Amino acid sequence: MSGCLLDTLGGAFSYRPEQMQTGLSAGARELVRRNLADLGSAGVVDYHVHILGLGTGSSGAFVNADMGTWLHPIQRFKLDIYMSASGIEDPADADRQYMERMVSLMRHFGRQGRYYILAFDRYYDAAGNAVPAMTNFYIPNEYVFALAAQYPELLVPVMSIHPYRADAIAELERWVAGGGRVLKWLPNAMGIDPGDPRIDPFYHRMAELGVVLLSHGGTEQAVETREQQALGNPLRLRRALDRGVTVIVGHCASLGEGRDLDHPEQPLVANFKLFLRLMEEPRYRGRLFGELSGLTQRNRSEEPLRTLLARSDLHSRLINGSDYPIPAINALISTADLERQGFITEAERAHLNEIYEYNPLLFDFVLRRTVRHPENGERFAASVFIPNPALP
Repeated sequence: MSGCLLDTLGGAFSYRPEQMQTGLSAGARELVRRNLADLGSAGVVDYHVHILGLGTGSSGAFVNADMGTWLHPIQRFKLDIYMSASGIEDPADADRQYMERMVSLMRHFGRQGRYYILAFDRYYDAAGNAVPAMTNFYIPNEYVFALAAQYPELLVPVMSIHPYRADAIAELERWVAGGGRVLKWLPNAMGIDPGDPRIDPFYHRMAELGVVLLSHGGTEQAVETREQQALGNPLRLRRALDRGVTVIVGHCASLGEGRDLDHPEQPLVANFKLFLRLMEEPRYRGRLFGELSGLTQRNRSEEPLRTLLARSDLHSRLINGSDYPIPAINALISTADLERQGFITEAERAHLNEIYEYNPLLFDFVLRRTVRHPENGERFAASVFIPNPALP
């Protein structure tokens, strides 16, 4: 595929992040300053940062073989887009280039931050066997924890352990002993049913150890799910919550539809509405949170974004996340749509577009800080963007 098309869809960045201080217009610099200044002395936080690895060093990471061949054009196309967005120019050096670019974006953010980087376990079947053919990508816990140790001022490791593994509890204890406090699942792609009673011993141990579950909610489109979208139904996370686990629902389950498990005879319901139902249950207050990545994308930016901006009563339970490198994929973000919908002004759009050309990670943050409800002007509370005292 031509480099021009990849740049158009993936990462067509005109400048390096270190050029931002001298390259941005006065208006764009002021937009950044204003959206960092009212956070007080607290550092920013990003609870959702992916690590991309092809195993080109000692990372142990890999992607599914389907993504490496044009015999599977959709999967290969996705991989090329992710590499373009991530600043990877040489696949033979992908792991190092990915980290070099990501760390540079973080270091030129304008404010000290803590970025939670995600491991990603293999797909396991119901018998607890790893299934490489069903594994979209694998980012070992060892690699993520080593990166966090290399950049302790920036990175916080998030473990990933498939609960069907025979050694799941032992692995959980191992990585908690190494400093892990958050665990990542993408049920739709990993083949995990969060409502499966067999997971109960794992949930009980998570609760005992104080481990927080960060689980994708809603439909998944970034990676292959093989007809398992139902596993992203946020109501399936009740089982974890009812066993004492604190849960963060990725993307606030803001995409797709799911079965109303409370009324299964009814038609499908927007996953976002099911997420709101969970948030409104008093017994989950203090242990259920929503993570905001993706809310400004083309496919999520109307009802979910509008609703959450208006629900200031929920803002103390919402947390910031970027889902990097997704915000660096040009095709997913339209500031023109956000302006048309009334979330940002024409001037803000121009300044945001400037910031994107230097630092898409900062752009994503400033955009989420800038958007306002089109009718009442409500913005996300500053507390959303700094560490939440109820979370590690």
